[in-house]
Amino acid sequence: MEKVFIEPTRTTPLINFDPEEGILEMKGRSSPENSIQFYQRVLDNLDEFAASEGLEFTANIAFEYFNTSSSKCLFDIFKRLSRIENSGKKITINWYYEEGDDDMMEAGEDYSDLLDLDFNFFEIEEDDL
Repeated sequence: MEKVFIEPTRTTPLINFDPEEGILEMKGRSSPENSIQFYQRVLDNLDEFAASEGLEFTANIAFEYFNTSSSKCLFDIFKRLSRIENSGKKITINWYYEEGDDDMMEAGEDYSDLLDLDFNFFEIEEDDL
């Protein structure tokens, strides 16, 4: 497993994936030209984490916006986290959304409901995202 760090841009989020620490952080805006290609390293590393000795994993998700193709990739990420959790590992998902952004809060609730995953929801001030 390799550590993945991607600086945020105008169209891509910060990605900080440290499999040894069991932490994935995704933050910012997600509308890359090719979402599948952009998120592939995260998906591959989640597959490797599933087969590793690591017992705990935390995902901290704080998007201000994501497009439809990113939404599908996020669904795939959460689907993998669900499989990892079902294999006996402890998964914590923290979903951060801007104060008053009901759409982003509901997006997190939808992922949680669709995949039967427990999310912790945190409303934060706009400047903290």
